[in-house]
Amino acid sequence: MEFREQSFIPVIFGGDINTYSVARAFYNAYRVRSYTFGKFPTGPSYRSRIITYTANQAIDEEETFLKTITDFAEKHKDKKLMAIGCGDSYVALLSRLKDRFPENVIAPYSDYDLLNRLQQKDLFYQLCEKHGLDYPATVVFTPDMDPELSLPFGFPLILKPANPITYWEHPFDTQEKVYTISDRENLIRVIGEIYGAGYTDNLILQDMIPGNDEYMRVLTCYSDKNAQVKMQCLGHVLLEEHTPHGKGNHAVIITEKNEELMGKVKALLEDLHYIGFSNFDIKYDQRDGKYKFFEINTRQGRSNYYVAASGINISRFPVEEYIHNKPLEYTTSKREALWLVVPAGVAKKYIHEKENKAKLKQLLKEKKYVNPVFMKGDNKPNRMIRMLKNHMSHYKKYKTYYQ
Repeated sequence: MEFREQSFIPVIFGGDINTYSVARAFYNAYRVRSYTFGKFPTGPSYRSRIITYTANQAIDEEETFLKTITDFAEKHKDKKLMAIGCGDSYVALLSRLKDRFPENVIAPYSDYDLLNRLQQKDLFYQLCEKHGLDYPATVVFTPDMDPELSLPFGFPLILKPANPITYWEHPFDTQEKVYTISDRENLIRVIGEIYGAGYTDNLILQDMIPGNDEYMRVLTCYSDKNAQVKMQCLGHVLLEEHTPHGKGNHAVIITEKNEELMGKVKALLEDLHYIGFSNFDIKYDQRDGKYKFFEINTRQGRSNYYVAASGINISRFPVEEYIHNKPLEYTTSKREALWLVVPAGVAKKYIHEKENKAKLKQLLKEKKYVNPVFMKGDNKPNRMIRMLKNHMSHYKKYKTYYQ
């Protein structure tokens, strides 16, 4: 691997495919090594040639997080540190603590009050109402409500936590990222398990929009320090993961454009005076022909390398703005491309729509695709064996969990 001396160091927090994708973007653009801090010695970033990875199970605790950044900044006084969060808890810490960081640390995020509001899904839907964004029919369930309550939609329905950060702080055996609730008995049981584990915030009960994974969309944006949207890239999700903890994670994406949809999100973000990366989960509702917004992530998503596949390097936006002090021009996807984190055989088997399957095969044949974890040259044996083993495990996972 080739590295070049730069005036900055990417400091990335997290341990999943998100961190590796961001580090790969930094390497592609600037040939710089990233320093990544996660909880466990595993994942794509661990033992990568382009990353120095440090595992610390307490890294998402405020005292440890602040000390880690402060100590690292002290050791690298001659550099600017570009701090990027790859999980909701890390973004919250960066935003909340940024005024306490050493002067050479850059945290390109909105103030915490705004991020905290947006990360709570029930408040996000209020903002959708204000800005004319469609979303599924929703009931906000509070801890004091009766699960026998009357609902304005039937079963099956979707259940998810309004506050995902605190939700994952209270694990239990049957915990899932998002639940598909088949009937009233199932609803009562799941609500009891969630609150019984210690979660105390609201839950979201939602009308289940018909259609498989192929009706999903993902939109990634970047807003500069003046809260002007400077990048948008829309992806058509063709397949998601279906394991209990991974449900809803993207597995296959093809980039596309929808100027009307992107324009509405641009207006929302700029009206909010939002700063930094944002990511939206959206589903097309064939019943009324509308795109329904599920949530905003106040960061780039774990599938963010689909943006790179389209010809946009996400690392350039914070670096050019905060390090090189250059004005940014608005940009959007430059080409159609395929992003996937499952074997091609899995994608071909579980993508069903004829047009989508044909497009998938075409892009594979033309080699216009990327799997973010497999980078030429980043081939330490230990890492490659782990990545290949995880890659091939999707055959069994989809056979077990796909319905």
